[in-house]
Amino acid sequence: MATVVLSTADLVRRRGLRQMRGVALALLVLAAIVYLLTLHDEGGWGYVNAAAEAAMVGALADWFAVTALFRRPLGLPIPHTAIVPTRKDALAESLEQFVTENFLSEAVVAEKMHSAEVSKRVGEWLVAGNHAERIVAEGARTVGAALPKLGDAEVTAFIQDSLLPRFADEPLSPIAGHLLQSVVEDGAHHALFDLIMVEAYEWLEDNREILTEVVGPRAPRWSPRWVDSIVIDRIHREALAWLRDVRDKPEHPARRAIDRLLSQLAEDLQTDAEMMQRFETFKRRMLTHPDLAANLTAVWDAFRTALIEAIADPAGPLRDRAVQEIKALGERLQSDDELRAKVDLRAAEVVGYVIRTYGAEIVSVISDTIERWDGREAADRIELHVGRDLQFIRINGTVVGGLAGLAIHAVSQLL
Repeated sequence: MATVVLSTADLVRRRGLRQMRGVALALLVLAAIVYLLTLHDEGGWGYVNAAAEAAMVGALADWFAVTALFRRPLGLPIPHTAIVPTRKDALAESLEQFVTENFLSEAVVAEKMHSAEVSKRVGEWLVAGNHAERIVAEGARTVGAALPKLGDAEVTAFIQDSLLPRFADEPLSPIAGHLLQSVVEDGAHHALFDLIMVEAYEWLEDNREILTEVVGPRAPRWSPRWVDSIVIDRIHREALAWLRDVRDKPEHPARRAIDRLLSQLAEDLQTDAEMMQRFETFKRRMLTHPDLAANLTAVWDAFRTALIEAIADPAGPLRDRAVQEIKALGERLQSDDELRAKVDLRAAEVVGYVIRTYGAEIVSVISDTIERWDGREAADRIELHVGRDLQFIRINGTVVGGLAGLAIHAVSQLL
């Protein structure tokens, strides 16, 4: 037989159970004493005797009913007693089914999450106190401990044996074309083009001597130097003027030409067999280059080193920015009804998926745990939690039985 290990809370429950058992037994003893003292008395004492007799019957009946749940009364093999020890597995399955149908269902959980305003509470928690700082600190500690364990050899092996071969064998031309088409349609490339034009203009404006070095040697030998200088100045001014126009005019023909070129490229990558083949050939040649894995590993190593150094500084800009972003998210979750509704919906979908997929396994812990107990252990554990309240049945049985006996005796006297 397994030994029941009692926790502090279980010890408190056991004391409460013993106290209520004592109260119920004291009422039974009191009823028996009153019954004996008033036995064969007439008049008013006859009413008291009838009430005491009925109180004893009620107390004994309810004592039998409560006791029969957990053990055999007086150790007698009476049928349909010791229900919990003898039918614990069936009771566990019934309890599991009850929890599944009434608590662990998608509709119930979704309604509870909606009424609980989970996302709003999360937002309040993120903003309050130093919770954001704690999240960032714990995340930095975890990432800082995990990154050094990713050695260069493992990263290189992953890139060379798993990542690059997968991309080399996978047709990426349609995906690249569709992605480029979405970028062009949304105009997302305009910001990059603007940046290129700004940098190109500033670079050319500050590096006229490079233009002189490129154009000067190509001038005719018979051309005087002062003529070459005038020509180079003119080329420099015209190039700057053209770059400035392209930079400042959203409808410049060069911009439209770039848009048409990118749109055509996106279409060709999805429909033109020759372009698709050229793209795949170039992709495979790049991905199978013997130095690519080493170069990517070097990039990863530099990124990892920089990231470790950044997150190691508690007062650094990276962690400070992370804290600000987490608090900003918390504020948005409190004020943005649309965002909050989306988060609640997604959270309910995730919980619903977990319930649909793993609900049976989750709730099976009830039956699995109870099945591991023996009958006596199951009865003791359950009685510790509900036994104290069940003693009120005995107390109520004593009181109600006494009142019923009094009423029956009074009616019999009237008749």
